[in-house]
Amino acid sequence: MTIRPALLIAGHGTRHEGAADALRTLVRVLGEQHPEVPVAGGFFGAPASPLPLSGAVDALVAQGATRLVVVPLLMAPTGPIRETLPEAVARAVAAHPGVRAVCEPELGPDPRLLAALERRLDEALGGGARRPEDRDRTTVLLVGRGAADPHANAEVVRAARLLWEGRGFAGVETAFVTLAAPDVPAGLDRCRVLAAAAPQQGQRQRQGQEQGQEQGHRIVVLPYFFFAGDLLERLRMQTEGWAAAHPDAEVLGAEPIGAAAELAEVVVARYRAAVADGAAFAGRAAEDARPAGDALPETALSATSAGGPA
Repeated sequence: MTIRPALLIAGHGTRHEGAADALRTLVRVLGEQHPEVPVAGGFFGAPASPLPLSGAVDALVAQGATRLVVVPLLMAPTGPIRETLPEAVARAVAAHPGVRAVCEPELGPDPRLLAALERRLDEALGGGARRPEDRDRTTVLLVGRGAADPHANAEVVRAARLLWEGRGFAGVETAFVTLAAPDVPAGLDRCRVLAAAAPQQGQRQRQGQEQGQEQGHRIVVLPYFFFAGDLLERLRMQTEGWAAAHPDAEVLGAEPIGAAAELAEVVVARYRAAVADGAAFAGRAAEDARPAGDALPETALSATSAGGPA
């Protein structure tokens, strides 16, 4: 009997226990929803992670898995990094001869993830009924991790445009926590300048003052990554520092996506697509995660397996 391929969920670059808890929650939810699929999760790119990717591989192999579909929890490509996901997977499976793995590309601005981001924005703006004017006076700063690769950073800009389309916000700007410009303070500066220059903004504010209502513009800082961790803490420190220097500006912070139902749906969809691909386990890997000009270690990632393709 052919054993169903296992699902390996790969987070990136955190030693934060809160992020590990969120990944554990996602794994648990997917295991409950799809008991027929062996599933585990871990982090790569963080040597002291409380939930290492190698441990997740060991757990799946212990359950009898010989084929792994690796779905990365990445909104955008990482660009050049010390160890890419295919390299991390190859190293983790090297101790298990006969195990093969295929790495899927980053999740990107999937419409379901954009819906989850929109919900985080609404939560930051507060509960209760709101009018279209409430979004019209809100500018969103979508903040990505940042990479040395301009193509990776361009994916965050693409997501910002898709998030802006049809949702009624005054604008969606981009910034990066590290390695790329604009940084968070520069992104907030741009949001503030654009808000001041927006047509009709002054008229709306004067009308609100006449009606005794507060109608000032506001900025929502939205993380473009999945879990809390060191990256989110750096983002919040940068945001708080800017807000302290600009007490006249209203700045709100949104939460990351977390183990949302939409994320679980996207991960399962990627898994099913890989399993449906009859050639999925021929050693293919996510091109954006592979260093330019480097081949994957065939002996580790594509070792011969007793099981046939899914």
